Amino acid sequence: MPVNIRQVAARILAAYDNGTLTGTPCSSSPEFGWEDAYEVAAEIHAARVSRGERPAGRKIGFTNRNIWAEYGATSPIWAHVYDSSVIRAQNGRAQLSLARSVSPRIEPEIAFELASPVAPDMRDPAAILRSIAWFAPSFEIVDCHFEDWKFKGADSAADQSLHWRLVIGEPVVASACDKVALAKQLADCQVELSCNGQTRDCGTGSNALGHPALALAFLADIVARQPRFAPLAAGEVITTGTLTAALPVTAGETWTSKFSGLPVAPLTLELTA
Repeated sequence: MPVNIRQVAARILAAYDNGTLTGTPCSSSPEFGWEDAYEVAAEIHAARVSRGERPAGRKIGFTNRNIWAEYGATSPIWAHVYDSSVIRAQNGRAQLSLARSVSPRIEPEIAFELASPVAPDMRDPAAILRSIAWFAPSFEIVDCHFEDWKFKGADSAADQSLHWRLVIGEPVVASACDKVALAKQLADCQVELSCNGQTRDCGTGSNALGHPALALAFLADIVARQPRFAPLAAGEVITTGTLTAALPVTAGETWTSKFSGLPVAPLTLELTA
């Protein structure tokens, strides 16, 4: 039986809206694949836009190959982010309620705002960085609407690539930066992720597909092959994937990311019920 894309999309969007679990598409339709997953994603995107949510950019997931085995991932994935899911920190701090999340996890990332589209097939990080307006530390809160975070790759792409919220720290304008020097900083920088003052994990910029700019290149390449989605455009915020493990979070915790080797301020997130 063919996959009913609209039914799957409606079910996953309802789970997202209500903070509930649902079955994986692959469990009910073993033939469910990557093309089906992004068709579901496109249906969800259209539904969210039709109810008034405005696209603010995109997230890229599973760029950190160090965590692929934990999730059974085989490829990076992507999804839209919206005005309803993006939070701008003030003075390096933000507060977020976890209401209507299921089993959220936190990911320290590097986000960019595009000054111009990234052309497909680019592989030089410094050249790619000519397309960015600014860079900033970010936290993506990811959430999974399948039991125990168990899914196949196509399932995760259908579940809005697990995007729930994106918290953006203080931006650093890129126009005055030497792009070759910035490319090296972004690859070599280190991040410390702490919870309530205790270090929980550390990572490096190169954990994002070898370089955060190469995560942008992946996104430009895949979107160029997906005609249902709009091409990348100036003004979009793109977050490039976790640099550490994705760690479970609960209300009452305060999480902080501190970068070394990259001129960005610490980002602190307080989580509430």
